Amino acid sequence: MYFDAIAKIISERTGCDVSTIKPESKIFELGIDSLDTVELLMNLEDEIGIEIDLDEKVDTIDDLDKFIQKKTQAAGV
Repeated sequence: MYFDAIAKIISERTGCDVSTIKPESKIFELGIDSLDTVELLMNLEDEIGIEIDLDEKVDTIDDLDKFIQKKTQAAGV
């Protein structure tokens, strides 16, 4: 659901081609460190319009997408 937005932001941040980013891609293998993850979430918050506290471990883009879906559902978005 949020995969395209996540992939776009990662592509902008790392310079990798958005077509190389897959749901099973590991976040850290794409060159995203913990600081980048925080900034990624801040960008997603702006785009989605809700606050996202990363309170669980996410390894892949799909994990992050599902996490955000769960947070938006809980927020009623």
